[in-house]
Amino acid sequence: MLFVIDVGNTNIVLGIYRERELVYHWRIHTDREATEDEYAMLIKNLLQDVHLKWGNIKGVAISSVVPPLTYVLRKWSEKYLSIDPIVLEPGVKTGMNILYDSPRDVGADRIVNAVAASEKFGGPVIIVDFGTATTFCLVDEHKNYRGGIIAPGIHVSLEALVSRTAKLPRVEVARPEEVVGRNTINAMQSGLYYGYVGSVDGVVNRIKQTLTKKPTVVATGGLARLIAEDADTIDYIEPWLTLEGLRLIYERNRGEQENV
Repeated sequence: MLFVIDVGNTNIVLGIYRERELVYHWRIHTDREATEDEYAMLIKNLLQDVHLKWGNIKGVAISSVVPPLTYVLRKWSEKYLSIDPIVLEPGVKTGMNILYDSPRDVGADRIVNAVAASEKFGGPVIIVDFGTATTFCLVDEHKNYRGGIIAPGIHVSLEALVSRTAKLPRVEVARPEEVVGRNTINAMQSGLYYGYVGSVDGVVNRIKQTLTKKPTVVATGGLARLIAEDADTIDYIEPWLTLEGLRLIYERNRGEQENV
């Protein structure tokens, strides 16, 4: 079985593949202070809950936008599994040409998403990832990563609004029943929700104007399904796109790892 880990600024998404099938997946809070032993105890409990042991894991693939945790999880894999993990970093085969001014600046999660979306939908494809930041990435029909857009995530915007105002409360991010709120909570929810729906459609349409061929638009991340209810530009929702990209990258690099 393959264990895949995507480390984000807010959450860590973990999954287990049996061949090409994602059989288990979890989402946990990102703890930047935890050690490899603390993560080992947490992961061991998750595995035990589905009747698995360390020995069931034969490979590990990691993408991370939190460098300290990249080191921690690499050490966990080496210490508890005796596995040298495939970590998405310079030198790892992705099958994608990164047309960025500085390819090293592209977040690992964005590359992994691009690999998975390109493999499944071809190109051009636009990937919208609703994470701590909301990112828009473009891959062309030749599997070139053309670049993207980074915007504040919806929860980041909410925190900024609450912290900069004296009387506005922290509210749940939800789809309001009416567009025009008749109380403060509903008005804030409407602003957050429809503001993001509008921004997603606006950004995607502007990207489309730069293309000669109609792209497929794929949404992923924790809020993808919620925002997609009203976003007209989203064609598909792929909640585990990052994990699938990690599986693909692992397969493309497994031979090199075994030959080391």
